[in-house]
Amino acid sequence: MARRWAGWSGRDLGCYDSGLYKGDPHVKRAQLVLVALLLATPSTVFAWGPTGHRVVGRIAMHHLTDEAARAVECILGPEGLDQVATWPDEIRSDPTWSKSTPWHFISIDDNETLETTQRDPAGDVLEAIQRFTAVLRDPQATQASKQEALKFLVHFVGDLHQPLHVGRRADRGGNSIKVTLFGQETNLHSVWDAGLIDSEKLSFSELAAFIDHPTWQELQTWQGSSPAEWANESKAVRDRVYQIGDGKLSYEYAYQQIPLIKRRLLQAGVRLAGLLNSIFAQPGPSLPDRP
Repeated sequence: MARRWAGWSGRDLGCYDSGLYKGDPHVKRAQLVLVALLLATPSTVFAWGPTGHRVVGRIAMHHLTDEAARAVECILGPEGLDQVATWPDEIRSDPTWSKSTPWHFISIDDNETLETTQRDPAGDVLEAIQRFTAVLRDPQATQASKQEALKFLVHFVGDLHQPLHVGRRADRGGNSIKVTLFGQETNLHSVWDAGLIDSEKLSFSELAAFIDHPTWQELQTWQGSSPAEWANESKAVRDRVYQIGDGKLSYEYAYQQIPLIKRRLLQAGVRLAGLLNSIFAQPGPSLPDRP
């Protein structure tokens, strides 16, 4: 059964020697560098935007098994999945992470399938999910590698559920399609990343709480599916995204599309939890019992 996982401390789990906590000077330096990069970089909208990614992370936290929750805390320390969910977008400001750009999406044109599309040799979101899942399963992987892998995995499971991250090449997943949303100039990709979600005027924790009510059958079905199936779902609903008329998007478009967005966010959170539950059910180092 899934549990809420607040309450275990890193010290209880024996994780403080792994160099993941505030007293570690390397972590402190990394945090200062990240803050400097964020202050120096103009605001940019990425997949789902911060609110959507945090919703996925928060929902996943509520559906972790005890075993998975404790393993996650041992890797991340005091940060939750909702806190680290935006990290892969934040590091895109760092030139050393430019290699991660193609990992956020996969291109499948209308006349293609996942099996026939030309995959990017630099990687894509499906390849990245597979790769970072393998790192988390690897008993020989370092703690730092597992922390990085988990942060990427949280984010990329969310990305894969955004229909335009399984996008058409010609319009760059909707980035090239100029529209207005409630009178503001933007593009279709940004509308789906953040515009419609932000129009709800909810915090990520409010939105997560409002939509996190899957049925038992949905939990079983969604967690029993594969990342390839998640990609095919995104492509299957993609035509709905393009029903934009004259491009002046307002309340009617929001009314039609927000239920789909909420469903995709919920599916992403539930599936992320299922994936982590599977990963951390594998044999690994023992963890102390919860006090």
